[in-house]
Amino acid sequence: MSLRRIATNTLKATAAVGAVGAACVAYAAVVEVRWFTLRRVTVPVLAEGSAPLKVLHLSDLHLMPTQEKKIGWVNDLAALEPDLIVNTGDNLSHENSVPPLLRALGDLLDLPGVFVFGSNDYWKPHFKNPGKYLLPANKQRHKPHGPDLPFEEMRRAFTDAGWADLNNAKTSLKVNGLRLDFAGTDDPHIKRDRYGVIAGEVDPSADLSIGVTHAPYQRVLNAFVDDGYPLVLAGHTHGGQLAVPFYGALVTNCDLDASRVKGLSTWGTSGRQAALHVSAGLGTSPYAPVRFACRPEATLLTLVPRVNPISSHAPAHVS
Repeated sequence: MSLRRIATNTLKATAAVGAVGAACVAYAAVVEVRWFTLRRVTVPVLAEGSAPLKVLHLSDLHLMPTQEKKIGWVNDLAALEPDLIVNTGDNLSHENSVPPLLRALGDLLDLPGVFVFGSNDYWKPHFKNPGKYLLPANKQRHKPHGPDLPFEEMRRAFTDAGWADLNNAKTSLKVNGLRLDFAGTDDPHIKRDRYGVIAGEVDPSADLSIGVTHAPYQRVLNAFVDDGYPLVLAGHTHGGQLAVPFYGALVTNCDLDASRVKGLSTWGTSGRQAALHVSAGLGTSPYAPVRFACRPEATLLTLVPRVNPISSHAPAHVS
């Protein structure tokens, strides 16, 4: 084969690869990032004879005031008639995001709810080298700075609606005749978690005890499991945000293993285990507005009586 033909073929191959790459970026930035989906998961954690309980898990909206499609989609979730809302943080991306966030939540604010904060409830996202996300969590550096998002305005709106603030706090709620005990931490990703404030064995008289945190770091998951929480909910990971088809996520942005980057799994330590649900969330940083093979999501968890042990990496049922 002549050198000219080799060069021509090489250029064609390079152009083809470039075209495929450009198409993938366009799909990730234009289509999938707005292709919201509702996951449905059944979790066997209630006592025998208990009626099912529907829990809507919302996380990582990273809401900008102009994101009307996301606002409308979240608002429509009230039609699911959940019994409880669990919000695991990173709601905001702009200083004017609280009013549109409350508009998005709409009738959901009239339901029992609990919440914790993530870093993007305190701080606006800033441009950073995307390659940092490929570093292990313990190698990343987070520059401290003062809060510049209206998290207190959001906190007041949530608590005025009756939602319980679980940032390094505990509470109990009566939902559909069940006593639910909750404990939560502030964001472990920016080291605001203070588990010692909420530490202690769960109360066996509760119908269910639930641990809530933003970022599923192992130290927090282990503490919840050690204290006997049978269910832990978290967000933060964005499901890896950019996944490889038929392989999965490359990173979790914390020290959780990639096999648990989203969905229902089991977390165990010291001979105990808990059902762990990690939401892939509904948004992204405005400086990285792409998703690939990882659609933005909310999850309707249906809690049912225990029958069989939950498998180590798979939910009992997902759709």
